[in-house]
Amino acid sequence: MTKRNDRLAGRGMNRRQLLKAASGTAALLAAAKLNFPAGAFAQGAGPEVKGAKLGFIALSDAGPLFVAKDKGLFAKYGMPDVDVQKQASWGTTRDNLVLGSEGNGIDGAHILTPMPYLISAGKVTQNNQPTPMYILARLNLDSQCISVAKEYADLKLGVDATPFKAALEKKKASGKAVKAAMTFPGGTHDLWIRYWLAAGGIDPDKDIETIVVPPPQMVANMKVGTMDCFCVGEPWNLQLIHQDIGYTAVNTGELWNKHPEKSFAMRAAWVDKYPNAAKAITMAVMEAQQWSDKAENKQELATIMGKRQWMNCPVEDVYDRTAGKFDYGIPGKVVENSPHIMKYWRDFASYPYQSHDLWFLTEDIRWGKYEANFDTKALIGKVNREDIWRAAAKDLGVPAAEIPTSTSRGKETFFDGKVFDPENPSAYLKSLSIKRVEV
Repeated sequence: MTKRNDRLAGRGMNRRQLLKAASGTAALLAAAKLNFPAGAFAQGAGPEVKGAKLGFIALSDAGPLFVAKDKGLFAKYGMPDVDVQKQASWGTTRDNLVLGSEGNGIDGAHILTPMPYLISAGKVTQNNQPTPMYILARLNLDSQCISVAKEYADLKLGVDATPFKAALEKKKASGKAVKAAMTFPGGTHDLWIRYWLAAGGIDPDKDIETIVVPPPQMVANMKVGTMDCFCVGEPWNLQLIHQDIGYTAVNTGELWNKHPEKSFAMRAAWVDKYPNAAKAITMAVMEAQQWSDKAENKQELATIMGKRQWMNCPVEDVYDRTAGKFDYGIPGKVVENSPHIMKYWRDFASYPYQSHDLWFLTEDIRWGKYEANFDTKALIGKVNREDIWRAAAKDLGVPAAEIPTSTSRGKETFFDGKVFDPENPSAYLKSLSIKRVEV
């Protein structure tokens, strides 16, 4: 070892050299922190465990989970053993969440936003046994679709479902069944297609049969005539068009601009046991959301999502809509740079607004999933963990401008002029003509 190295090792280092070495180390740390704003430099205690089992359904709004796994973001935040597992359906996701990883199930999931509430309240579980859940982040806004079978091509259906009513009545009169498919009762896709049908004067419980079909099975079922319309996320709507089986009537962002969609949720028992690990996973998901939202990453994002272990589909079935190009499958109806592109981070997409959770609960009251006098406020207080999101945002160094100042986004206006005021959900329910509840 040279004399210089001896001194740097602390053998006879004078004050000036000590200060110089210290300033160099500080500069190195500052540079590292600039390039890696969180990760190894995150404040507070590290995760209590190294892994968790997370579920997903093959949909593009699970993209941040794919990215976090593929790009090593879970490992970056001290969770290298996070396992991201494909689920066959939302029903399977529910069952595996009830089991938990200790029962060979899962600890958390990419999930339809109403599901953690339905599961926590015991509304969709065996013997109505509640399994408490926490929502840690929203995963995305907008960009689900309502697709219609090719037999209705002449109607060129859009946001107004009114012309669909006569066509369905005519088909029923001929003795044939008419069906609308969604992915889980009381889930987002169920609520979007019900809202669209009801706004067009079609009662989703009386004028058409509503059925459950897992997202990856939608196209195959439409091909054999199982349903007349369906609501699901990508890539299945675009794949339907590529296979010339049907067309897109509505991007759900047209029904409610910047609407909340999927969430990232975990079992409350797991989060309570491993709070630092839960925050670390949330940080990885949030960083993946930031990455996924950048225009320059859309091609790579589509390539990742199309992989066999994730959505297992051709990249061309997912890229266009990931990048914002919407070909509705109707001649001349192609929208470049759609304002209703899926948003993973912008417009506070990642933050779980309590006011949005209240809308989902109110709609599920509308359709009879909860009692009319159900205490929505109490349940939201238990399930919505926006405090964990804010703690994760702080450790990530998210700019103040990208963090909401309120748990409510305020009044929301829908395409048909209806207004949801989170301060008065009963007034919203009263304004709706087709519903299963007396207000």
